[in-house]
Amino acid sequence: MESELEPMPIGSQKRDLAWKHCQMFKIENRVRLKCIYCGKLFSGGGIHRIKEHLAGQKGNGATCPRVHPDVRHIMRQSLDGSVVRMKKKQKIAGETANQLMITNEGETYNTQSEAVTGLQLLAAPNSGETNLGFSSKEEEGTIDRSSERWKRGAGGDPSSAPLGGAHPIRDLTLGLTRGKDQVHMAIGRFLYDAGVPLDAVNSVYFQPMVDAIASEGPGLKPPSYHDLRGWILKNSVDEVKKVVDQYKGTWGRTGCSVLADEWAAEPGKILINFLVYCPEGTMFLKSVDASDIIRSPIALYELLKEVVEDVGVQHVLQVITDGAENYIEAGKMLTESFPTIYWTPCSARCIDLMLEDFGKFEWINAILEQAKSITRFVYNHAEVLNMMRRYTYGKDIIQPAITRSATNFTILQGMVSLKNSLQAMVTSQEWMDSPYSKTPDGLALIDVIYSQSFWSSCVTIIRLTDPLLRVLRIVGSEKRPAMGYIYEAMYQAKKAIKKELVEKKDYLAYWNVIDHRWNRRLHRPLHASGFYLNPKCFYSIEGDVPNEIMSGMLDCIERLVPDTKVQDKITKELSSYKNAVGDLGRKMAIRARHTMLPVEWWSTYGGGCPSLARLAIRILSQTCSAIGFKQSQISFKQIHHQRRNHIEHQRLSDLIFVQCNLRLRQMLLRKNKELDALDPISFDTMDTIQDWVTEKEHPAKYGGSDWRVLVQPAANTMLALSPNDDTDGLVVGFEDDEIHNGVKDDDENDTENQLEDDGDGDLGDQS
Repeated sequence: MESELEPMPIGSQKRDLAWKHCQMFKIENRVRLKCIYCGKLFSGGGIHRIKEHLAGQKGNGATCPRVHPDVRHIMRQSLDGSVVRMKKKQKIAGETANQLMITNEGETYNTQSEAVTGLQLLAAPNSGETNLGFSSKEEEGTIDRSSERWKRGAGGDPSSAPLGGAHPIRDLTLGLTRGKDQVHMAIGRFLYDAGVPLDAVNSVYFQPMVDAIASEGPGLKPPSYHDLRGWILKNSVDEVKKVVDQYKGTWGRTGCSVLADEWAAEPGKILINFLVYCPEGTMFLKSVDASDIIRSPIALYELLKEVVEDVGVQHVLQVITDGAENYIEAGKMLTESFPTIYWTPCSARCIDLMLEDFGKFEWINAILEQAKSITRFVYNHAEVLNMMRRYTYGKDIIQPAITRSATNFTILQGMVSLKNSLQAMVTSQEWMDSPYSKTPDGLALIDVIYSQSFWSSCVTIIRLTDPLLRVLRIVGSEKRPAMGYIYEAMYQAKKAIKKELVEKKDYLAYWNVIDHRWNRRLHRPLHASGFYLNPKCFYSIEGDVPNEIMSGMLDCIERLVPDTKVQDKITKELSSYKNAVGDLGRKMAIRARHTMLPVEWWSTYGGGCPSLARLAIRILSQTCSAIGFKQSQISFKQIHHQRRNHIEHQRLSDLIFVQCNLRLRQMLLRKNKELDALDPISFDTMDTIQDWVTEKEHPAKYGGSDWRVLVQPAANTMLALSPNDDTDGLVVGFEDDEIHNGVKDDDENDTENQLEDDGDGDLGDQS
């Protein structure tokens, strides 16, 4: 019988989760559903029967013996929630009907004509296809009844009905549709019409806005254009300033870091966004058009000096910028002007350059190109992409990370984790029956997926690059300041590479890449002192503290503490810290070295060393990265327009101040918020993954690019722009002298010369 089955596509309107786990066939003009796991055919019961089958719920049919446990759990949750949703929907429908009866009691027939006029204006070009949630018969009937009212109440001429009205669209949506689909359609129409980025729905402020509107009920008058640029903006500025003032109130204790985040707004226009970091939160200070001064170290120095003075010299411990030569020169001048401040290059940019250098090794680049050939084929053909997502239970290969180079190796990790699913897909009957399996690209896909050398090389690359990815996640963490962890993290990265490759001639080439960036640009006294003052790291040292770390600690004491008497006190207290004297040696303090944040540890147990504790808290409260947030290109273009009315310029400055600080605040608020899975082929993520999803040449002539038949991503676990903290699994230990002291060989000079020629490069497109 199965040979007579005619496959049918599952359209995008099929939104239930269970549709991803079944196939639809047609036999003798009847539709039947088939479980993709056990192959059982269902002649009735619809998608609900399939869901019960997958969930293992007995009563209406046999349960699936082969379904993945994760899928079974999801189906059970869906079944449990459907009853609750149905009751809630019935309750809302009843309340809406009652409200409509009360609202419409005193309305004239003109209101009905306004609703129909609104319908005609909003209708799709094809009158047989409507997106407003009701059938063509219902629409037809409504128009007929309204036409009769026109005849009775408006002289029989529908065209004489007034176009103006209080809320024609509100009457339309409330009177003619029901349920959350109507609400979602209304939200979608607004976003599309206004050109709002679709990832705006991931904002933590989106749900509170929806709740506030719903709490007011029907008839709420929205704010006007002048309200939004008037009193609402004014109140928002005041609200944001209160939050910023809370941050500023902690600077006296923790100090702060000034971040200069360079951004290419458009060709020829360079903006520098200035932010201020402290553990309480990061605040946006201002944006400066630096297009004319970006190549001048003196002009950059003057700009950085002005920002430091605005923040307060007494609060600033470091200024973090890009590591290019112009910033290095400006940083030197800045530290000469302010002897109590450090200039530090952005750690995330430096580590990203290390990963970029790794990708330039010929054998690694070749494997990356093979991996890209897989994703380019899969993500440019809807049928293949849907098939892949079914076999991976909704997971995607593409996983954008915080930078472009990091994304390359993160995607490789995702591909290896899905190896078995990909191999199962290309050996399935579904793939064999697909027209893509016969194409040259499809045959090449099979060759790569079943190449043992490809997968073994992928595993080796992952083991080489994952330590640096962990460092990148640490320095970009929003969970805890990174200053106390970066030195140890870099040490452990080199140790992991040595353990993987074993032979000195093998691992030394990769060490040279790391040492070139670390020693020449990244390593700073603040990083060494952060290691020294982190009790988890410091007490893991066996024997004497390496001179490089001790020297960095003493350098920080001299620079950050100008009072010589306090310097002497700190020097004496270092001995108590080293020997764990007093409260520092309590059993609780020893256990807490591995469980508490370093700042909390010093606040709790550092009472016997007050001067050292104050310095430790200030150093350990700093970040290592200047990478900011997702900017609004339109707003920045507006504020940096050369010709601008002064009043309107101030309004735009306030708007950007509110916008940027709300986004920075959102990075803290969304830590535990579950967001919609990012779509790897969306415009929002295209900057970092373009090489993985865009065909190098013209796409194949056979079709398959219809996005409307795509199944939406369901189980992505992407790093996106907010990497997870990775310090909990950081192994401590500092026993390898070779890693600490460095080694030389004949190839090192060649490696350094090549890197020198390449220059520092850019972080990729961080706009």
